Amino acid sequence: MEFLQGHGLEILTTILGLIYLYLEYRALTALWIVGIIMPALDVILFTSGGLYAYAALSVIFTLTAIYGLWRWAASPLGRGRPITLITRGPLLAAVAGTLPLWGLGWLLLNNCTDSTVPALDSLVSAISLTAMLLMARKYAEQWLLWVLADALSVILLLGQGLPYRAALYALYAAIAVLGYRKWKSLARAAP
Repeated sequence: MEFLQGHGLEILTTILGLIYLYLEYRALTALWIVGIIMPALDVILFTSGGLYAYAALSVIFTLTAIYGLWRWAASPLGRGRPITLITRGPLLAAVAGTLPLWGLGWLLLNNCTDSTVPALDSLVSAISLTAMLLMARKYAEQWLLWVLADALSVILLLGQGLPYRAALYALYAAIAVLGYRKWKSLARAAP
């Protein structure tokens, strides 16, 4: 019982994360429902672990999931907007938006919190937010950002004593490679 008290929320959000990953891989609109619930619970989990950028990102993920649900639900099964490969303009915008987010997050965490990992926490958060926005637009390359963010998350979460979430992110990184291959082939097969 003591184990569940100490890790219950982490285990629940890990299970939701696995469900989310399956739905994302399959490109099913239901991913956004789980994508609203899981990060809302993550706010509590990450705040208690001192990962303030992750907690703030979880709030943003909840809002972004609402946006993603709206974008994808415009047609049955969210298939109205096809999966595409990113073009130069959106790619440059993604990079241009990620770097200042990282810097701002780092500055805020370093000066306004007791975070022990402000640089890495804010970097993972900035990359993850960009990936989430690219996913809402159905760009196949969003998976590549997830590979990077997830690999960095494993390091960060292990350092903060969250081994189950670290394992989930290791799985996320591996599946993200497969997800990229699948979405890339779907984008190339689209008319």
